[in-house]
Amino acid sequence: MTDLGRLPDLALRSYGGSVVAASDESFAEKEALIRPGPAEFRPRTFGAKGQVYDGWETRRRREPGHDWAVVRLGLPGVISAVVIDTAWFKGNYPPFASVEACAADGYPAPDELTGWVEIVPRVPLKGDTAHEFGVADPRRFTHVRLNIFPDGGVARLRVHGEVVPDPRFLSGLTVDLAALENGAVVVACSDEFYSSPGNVLAPGLAANQADGWETARRRDGGNDWLVVALAGAGTVAVAELDTANLVFNAPGAATLRGVDARSAALDDEDAWFTLLPKTRLQPDTRHRFRLDDARPLTHARLDIFPDGGMARLRLLGSLLGDPAPRRPGP
Repeated sequence: MTDLGRLPDLALRSYGGSVVAASDESFAEKEALIRPGPAEFRPRTFGAKGQVYDGWETRRRREPGHDWAVVRLGLPGVISAVVIDTAWFKGNYPPFASVEACAADGYPAPDELTGWVEIVPRVPLKGDTAHEFGVADPRRFTHVRLNIFPDGGVARLRVHGEVVPDPRFLSGLTVDLAALENGAVVVACSDEFYSSPGNVLAPGLAANQADGWETARRRDGGNDWLVVALAGAGTVAVAELDTANLVFNAPGAATLRGVDARSAALDDEDAWFTLLPKTRLQPDTRHRFRLDDARPLTHARLDIFPDGGMARLRLLGSLLGDPAPRRPGP
């Protein structure tokens, strides 16, 4: 199946996703579907509605029909895989589910969404299981609808894919060329022992140490690094290296280089040029640097010395054309 570790969850709440409507949430709230992290469970924890579940759970249906929940993707894009996770739902999971998707302009209300297409046909589910389903539809979607038959509980819904931004909000503007929401992606990394390098491209401020990129401790005299494919070819005016929450494990220094892959290979060391020379970093600090190199680049490489982590990387600049076309998944 798909290497989900390299594909962002387009529906994640911390990426701006929202469960905008559901047919029912009598036992457990719909918002839990897109929470970060795995579902938790405390046995024999009862509230006014029964056992407390970290997930979405509907009432027992006594009439025809089925339950559903609509999720607005925080990061619209091309969906490669869907995970329907029934963790901890053992006697109350839905026996079947399907997933639909649609694309909408602007900010429609849930009942105004149209053009739904099935991306995961009706499939059987098991209790307490993460079910992964591949999606082959190449279109860009903004919303998904999870259908469960006839009722029950689902802990998490993950919608993995590639971000495809709206070019109207990128062209001709100063934008973050390294932002996940603008289509940037980490394509190579030396080490991701503690947390994913993709976190450095996430929206907003890092919530904690795990919400950034952190490597293992190096003992070999080398240094760690990552390579980002930018939203498209462009020029960078400001670089932001944020070590927020990294108090005792921030890098001692960092460099930033760029390359234009339209005319050079990524493995051609001579083609890479320096954007930021080796510069000392401080722990738990948002570092901002004005860059004076007007050469275009499609990829940026961040080297940290010798190891440690980075909460966020921002590269503010301008696109030279349209955003990068969709890249094939890993």
